[in-house]
Parts: sequence; C-alpha cells; structure tokens
Amino acid sequence: MNAFTLKLIAILSMLFDHSGYIIFNGFSFFNYIGRFAFPIFAFQISEGYLHTKNLKRYFLRLIIFAFISQVPYMLFHSIISSGFALNIFFTLVLGLASITCYDKIPNKFLGILSCTFLAIIAEFCNMDYGAYGIAIIVLFYIFKENALLMPLSFIIATLFKYITYIIKLGFADIIVNLWIFTTLSIIFISFYNGKKGKDIKYILYIFYPLHLLVIYLISLIK
Repeated sequence: MNAFTLKLIAILSMLFDHSGYIIFNGFSFFNYIGRFAFPIFAFQISEGYLHTKNLKRYFLRLIIFAFISQVPYMLFHSIISSGFALNIFFTLVLGLASITCYDKIPNKFLGILSCTFLAIIAEFCNMDYGAYGIAIIVLFYIFKENALLMPLSFIIATLFKYITYIIKLGFADIIVNLWIFTTLSIIFISFYNGKKGKDIKYILYIFYPLHLLVIYLISLIK
C-alpha cells in the first residue's frame, strides 16, 4: 500500500466522519469510520519529514493551509459544538515541529521535553486531537524502523486517550468502539510499502477546507 492509497483512505474516512453529522443529524456509525483518518495523517507527517526536499517549504505549506482552513473549520465546528478549536493543520504543524526538535536536538531528553512542551501547547490551545495528536506523530517517527514498537506505542497512546474520556464521561459502548476503530487504523499503516504513488498533496490540502465549507453550507439548507 503506497502513500497515495493511504491518503485516499484517510480522505474518504474524514469525509464519512464529517458528512455523518448532517446525514444523520448527529453522531453515527460514520464517525467510527472517521477514526481511521487522523492516525494516517499523523503517520504521513512523519513520512513527510523523512522525504521532504525542503523542510521550510513543508512547514510554510502546512501553516498557510492551517490559516486558510480555520474559518471553514469553525463554521463546520459550529454544527456540533459552540466552543473554539483550532483545525487539524495546526496540530500537524506542531507535530512536524516536534519531530524536528527531537531529530535536531542532540540531547534526546531535551528533545522529548520539547515535544512534551509542544503537546501541552496543542492541548491548551484546543487543537484538533490535542496532545494525543502530537504524541502519535512523534511515536510514529521515533519507532519508524521498528515493526513491533511502532504499532504497540500507537495502540498504548490511543488507549490512554480513551481512558481519559472514560474517566470524564464514564464507560460507554461508544467510547470503546471509538477506541477500537482508531486502533484499527494501524492495519492500513502497517501495509504501507514506502512508495509514494500518485502525488495528491495539494488535493488533500484543498479538500480539507473545501469539504468542511460545503458540509456547513448543506447544513444551512437542511
């Protein structure tokens, strides 16, 4: 499975997740399918760091689309919540920054400390997926060469994420199912063959804010 196929799975999963709110007027099975998306995007950030020819340009591209996507994201977010949040591109920017810190700082303890600090910022600023998002991006990078520890660390991190929901909201089938489907995304990632496939990076960047805006406009018509 090449990078193109992985990204396509993530895009379709994200579309299911978001469109479900207007198709079913709330939470549905589509949201379970949507749990595949972010871990794949997180994995692609770690891969992007390894293969990019220009890291500064990579950062700039993510930052630009983070700001472009914020208004469509908040419009969509208003369908399901009244609170403020930052879209997934901001999370990916901090995830990329975390990998960079870990890789460039000679002292790995300080590198991990920097990653932790950025994860706290992501959580404090209410970025999509928060500290968990930063954590799995870093874990995918740190254990990229280990076929056992990479999926294991992801599964454990995801378990901790949903344990916090259980503590806050109590034990429920919905939370268990969300954890299961999020965890299942590692199957797609494990089949990645390291090949690029078709280049759709700009389609992905444009699709994210565009589909959020379209879903919001459809919600106004309903």
